[in-house]
Amino acid sequence: MTSNSPKSDFDGVTLWFTGLPCSGKTTISQLVFERLQRSRLKVELLDGDLVRQKLTKGLGFSKEDRDENIRRIGYVCHLLSRNGVIAIGAAISPYRAIRDELRRMIPCFVEIYVHCPLEVCTQRDVKGMYKRALAGELKNFTGVSDPYEEPLHPEIVLQTNEETPEQSAGNVLEYLRGRGWEVTT
Repeated sequence: MTSNSPKSDFDGVTLWFTGLPCSGKTTISQLVFERLQRSRLKVELLDGDLVRQKLTKGLGFSKEDRDENIRRIGYVCHLLSRNGVIAIGAAISPYRAIRDELRRMIPCFVEIYVHCPLEVCTQRDVKGMYKRALAGELKNFTGVSDPYEEPLHPEIVLQTNEETPEQSAGNVLEYLRGRGWEVTT
């Protein structure tokens, strides 16, 4: 049994979506969440933007604050998954070391790299964040003035510039089916 396979019907898993801003993390994780709910599985979604409004309010965007933000989201995912829930974390999580820390903490951790070229993310940006970051108005912006460290060995890589959100969500669900989760949709 691998660390990313269920041990029993009661074990959960953490699906960790990581990628540049505007790569598709929120859209795809929401689709996966909805399909897992329709399969009558216990599932929770922790979206990075929403979590920052409640759980990690007050944290900034320094490396230390970003790490703390991800640790908190990861800890909640850990608690959920150890209690039989499919926990979905969708956060930029730009630093490899903190994602590796989560992998060591969470027994059943599936890293999902939402890959999308920077140029495409910039085109998708309806909030104008990239434009502001490129103009120097936003400091510590991932992919522009702060690094994004790509995963070295993610379980799943989604090419969101080449596939629809529905196809990407389907790839995640297929991965889960192949590892013993009963996903019906």
